[in-house]
Amino acid sequence: MSSSTFLEPDASTFERDVLQRTGTVLVEFWAPWCGPCVAFKPIVEAVAEERGPDAFQAAFVNVDESPELAQRFDVRSIPALKLFRDGEVIAELTGAQPRAQLEAWLDVHGA
Repeated sequence: MSSSTFLEPDASTFERDVLQRTGTVLVEFWAPWCGPCVAFKPIVEAVAEERGPDAFQAAFVNVDESPELAQRFDVRSIPALKLFRDGEVIAELTGAQPRAQLEAWLDVHGA
């Protein structure tokens, strides 16, 4: 998978890309100036590539470019993960995590 496989929704596309999508979408709220975000993003990408689109679709929301989405989903610290299933948030995780912890969290939530 290339990075073009990952969604990068903004305020105008979030409804279509995440909320109206059937299945599971893992959204990472991040910013390019955030060191932990930059370090964590490749981990999320690698796990998404390995598990494949049948497990979940990965999406990345830049909070600087879409502050209204960060506010709408009550993002207070980044990186923040929100796991959506059929348009509803089913789980949340804040802060960069070791890969094993991310995978365990996804397993618990069926992603």
